[in-house]
Amino acid sequence: MLAYPIGTSKQLVVFSKPVIEYFLRNRQQRWWHRESGGQLFAEFNDNEIVVREATGPRRTDRRTRTSYIPDRKAEQREILEYHARGLHYVGDWHTHPEQHPTPSVPDDHSVAECVRKSRHNLNGFILVVVGQLEPPDGLSVCVHDGTHCYVLSPLAWTSQ
Repeated sequence: MLAYPIGTSKQLVVFSKPVIEYFLRNRQQRWWHRESGGQLFAEFNDNEIVVREATGPRRTDRRTRTSYIPDRKAEQREILEYHARGLHYVGDWHTHPEQHPTPSVPDDHSVAECVRKSRHNLNGFILVVVGQLEPPDGLSVCVHDGTHCYVLSPLAWTSQ
């Protein structure tokens, strides 16, 4: 698992081992690999937001080496499907063809718009950018409140 504290809120974003493994399988390790991405679904346990599932990429997404545009209708269907299974949409993930990834300006604008236009009870959405290196160095994790992207630093990384 990989855990990230959210500021002084005493909350943790925890990525389960299967989600980390999913990120690793989708990294852009070769020049011909296109960006991948999808959504993140979690359960809430006390002060932990435990990310249990990552979706995507889908055949209907538009993907190039340096861009990822999701199929929004398919995403909405996923949100309803996972909610029926007790998991909540908490954000998005996608890859970048760089070792140490950072969100781009379009990434920032996209997640900000998503936070503002969505109906939810969260303080913000998680954005994960997956780079070429192993976690945690190859991950950029932030929480976006619709105005600002707050970069999180990892607390713990275990292979369990």
